[in-house]
Amino acid sequence: MMNVKNRPTAKRTVATISDVAKRAGVSPMTVSRVVNGESNVRDTTRDKVNAAVAALNYIPNQAARRLAGSKLIRIAILYSNPSAGYLNELLVGVLNRASLAHMQLVVEKCDSGLRGEEEARELIDSGIDGIILPPPLCDSVRLLDLVAETSTPAVAIASGQPDKRICAIGIDDYRAAYEMTQHLISLGHHRIGFILGHPNQTASARRLAGFRAAMKQAALEVPDELMAQGMYNYRSGLDAAEILLSVDHRPSAIFASNDDMAAATVAIAHRLHLDVPGDLTVAGFDDAALATTIWPELTTVRQPITEMAGAAVDLLVRLIRARREGAPEASEHVVMDFSLIRRQSDAAPRLRPPVAIAHKA
Repeated sequence: MMNVKNRPTAKRTVATISDVAKRAGVSPMTVSRVVNGESNVRDTTRDKVNAAVAALNYIPNQAARRLAGSKLIRIAILYSNPSAGYLNELLVGVLNRASLAHMQLVVEKCDSGLRGEEEARELIDSGIDGIILPPPLCDSVRLLDLVAETSTPAVAIASGQPDKRICAIGIDDYRAAYEMTQHLISLGHHRIGFILGHPNQTASARRLAGFRAAMKQAALEVPDELMAQGMYNYRSGLDAAEILLSVDHRPSAIFASNDDMAAATVAIAHRLHLDVPGDLTVAGFDDAALATTIWPELTTVRQPITEMAGAAVDLLVRLIRARREGAPEASEHVVMDFSLIRRQSDAAPRLRPPVAIAHKA
């Protein structure tokens, strides 16, 4: 380890857009609007951001030009995601990396359902250099066809089964779900409910497959009554949890395919006067901010969303620069590490009889 005392001066830390946002008490997106001179920001908010920028000596445009020394790169992130927590972490990762390169970032919401081809075509026609596709758009076949047909550099984030024609950043959803299920089984849970993710997303199928594989290896059954369809949003999690907890022999644990649905499961358990984790263990997936803002805090799979988004920017910039130099790179699929985070929402099943639930007539 290097001894800082032997150095003449300590290396200066470069402030990021997240540092400015934290100091000003606003979102990174608001900081971006102020820095780019957009008008749709309140004067009081603008003053806070400008004060934070000055205090931290945050000068992204000048720093970017010094670092890049090349033609401006325009990239877009096209999004349509029902989880606000997931989206926020994604944008933080993209904005942090974008502030360190000579880059213009366009954030475009997809309003035409989950396909996104209309918005993507407009971006491509406007001369965008590359596109980042987070879930669920990373699995839109028509959108992926458009990107491939127009030879637009693109990176998909968190696709369970990435398209071979474009680059991708993700984790092993199968292995992550498998290991979480093994953890629940190791606690002594044999009757485990599962809330599936959106059927149109490939990650959902991979997580389900991992769950089933772990249960099969432990010689445990997965009856249909312990499977409930979710859509990766909180509302669907409420509905799914009600279904799973209304069966005569309810599960002692529920594994939800994301944290929004896991948080909804905890809410339903509380409504039914079930103790979490005493009467019901709940596990989620993603480790979004929501996982630590509810009580009890969620045991979950940590998917490094912010880091994945930053890596997607780096990969896309490399693709674009290679294209400009006449040496386009082959599609690259990067698999990042995940981790199991154990918090207060899991425990061994109680040996005493379960709490009786009063069902609606």
